[in-house]
Amino acid sequence: MISNVRLLFLEFKVVAVVLFFAALAVFTRANIIFNGLKSCERWLRRLARRKTLSVLLIGLLVLATRAALIAILGIPQPSIHDEFSYLLAADTFAHGRLTNPSPPMWIHFESFHIILQPTYMSMYPPAQGMFLAFGEILGHPWIGVLFSTALMCAALCWMFQGWLPPDWALLGGILVVLRIGILSYWMNSYWGGSVPALGGALVLGALPRLQRKPSTTVACLMAIGLIILANSRPYEGLALSLPVAVILLMWMMGKHRPPLKLSLRNVVFPMAAILAVGAFAGGYYNHRVTGSAFKMPYQVNQATYGQAPLFLWQKPRPQPAYHHPLMREFYTQYLKSYQNERTPRGLWTRMMGIILLCWLSFIGPALSIPLVAFPYARRDRRVQPALWILGIFMLAILCETWIQCHYFAPAMGLFFLIVLQCMRHLAKWHWRQFMVGSALVRAVPLICVFMVVMRLSLIPSRAPGAPLGPQDHLTRSAILQKLDSLPGKQLVIVHYDANHYAGDEWVYNSADIDHSKVLWARDMGTADNQELLRYFSARKSWMLQADQTPPRLDPLSPPASTLP
Repeated sequence: MISNVRLLFLEFKVVAVVLFFAALAVFTRANIIFNGLKSCERWLRRLARRKTLSVLLIGLLVLATRAALIAILGIPQPSIHDEFSYLLAADTFAHGRLTNPSPPMWIHFESFHIILQPTYMSMYPPAQGMFLAFGEILGHPWIGVLFSTALMCAALCWMFQGWLPPDWALLGGILVVLRIGILSYWMNSYWGGSVPALGGALVLGALPRLQRKPSTTVACLMAIGLIILANSRPYEGLALSLPVAVILLMWMMGKHRPPLKLSLRNVVFPMAAILAVGAFAGGYYNHRVTGSAFKMPYQVNQATYGQAPLFLWQKPRPQPAYHHPLMREFYTQYLKSYQNERTPRGLWTRMMGIILLCWLSFIGPALSIPLVAFPYARRDRRVQPALWILGIFMLAILCETWIQCHYFAPAMGLFFLIVLQCMRHLAKWHWRQFMVGSALVRAVPLICVFMVVMRLSLIPSRAPGAPLGPQDHLTRSAILQKLDSLPGKQLVIVHYDANHYAGDEWVYNSADIDHSKVLWARDMGTADNQELLRYFSARKSWMLQADQTPPRLDPLSPPASTLP
């Protein structure tokens, strides 16, 4: 996520420098500055006419670029609660299971964003975990992130082709790669923004194509996109899908509607069949994990631990009985945040924060340049449905208690689509004989390229604004690697000080707790710890002082009952 203030200032500086040279080229007629760009544009236009090839190349560009940067950026290490939860789902699916039995002594293994009753599993929908499982089978879960992000960028290029001329669609795909596909946390973590963005791109790309010509293939792609949304970000996916469904329904009943038989055969029946299969699979998954086809793991987690509701209009729940003070503190802070945001001042701050978050995450200074043409673009009939869908989506987001950048992922393509439409209008601007607009449009991708290069150049110095490198988040990973190298199985009891930050969590385990090489458990006091040590007496036991600098790992003596 682009949240570093110094990085923002750096991008403003790059914008200023590039715009200076663009103005120099325009007003001094120094065409040599843009001659190379014009040659590149001609080549890209020829490529853009081959639509399928363009989509494939965008995906391959992501794969090749990020793979080449492994030596610099490394492979991401998980550090956030959500990441460990998704990795639990991945490990479960990679071993051919939908969930795991509740482990003995499960209270010691409680952690954030997972459930341990009635089964042991991630609380999140399964789509991100499935992509990570694909990566784990190939050798590492991050391979799933790499492929899902490449698919997302390719799908967004395909989406833009449905709304825009081919050359602008290809430009849009390149901008997505530069802004999101290489250095964003969607690519460099396990949080899972790329998967719902992939689903949203399929839905939004299918919409204008179906309106032009009812197609079974396109209808099936839309249905697949809807299933991906339902199994990655269900609420946000619904907020995107409902206005799309209304537009489709109005088209099927409108003045220029296709024959009813054609709509039913090519659109309604194929989509209904695929969605029925998806609904059955989702219900079966819920049944295996929670015991009910109509209860998601997220609901079980909320009922077990949550105090603050998911939406601002709901009332908070009574405080559950927590087994660990740290978890009580974590969810109490969530409740305080919910209470603050329900005030008039909190709601205003929240709305401004959402706008700022979207701008920082997707637009930034570089893509703000074309927005000067927004008053013209918004009157364009081709962009009005996108604005209507995005407006409804943003209103739905405003109702949620918590907001992260990847919550906007289903509609991310709409932000770029609006920017691209503004660029099309801006490209026509001129002042006297000077083609000011086209120079500004050419400057935008140049700025994005320079920002990628500048951020990569900051890595050796670890300057603010540098993307995460291989030395980030390695404390837990280094200790895990050390324990993995020891003979036999290991048990680590994690002790936190009273002022421990709940965001720095150590207690996460793989899917098969009993057979894990290294097992992480919470410190629950001498008596409860002795019970845990006796149950896992075959393991070498350690006490981790997580808040020491650096964290200290001390061996534990066997429980008294096992001594001769």
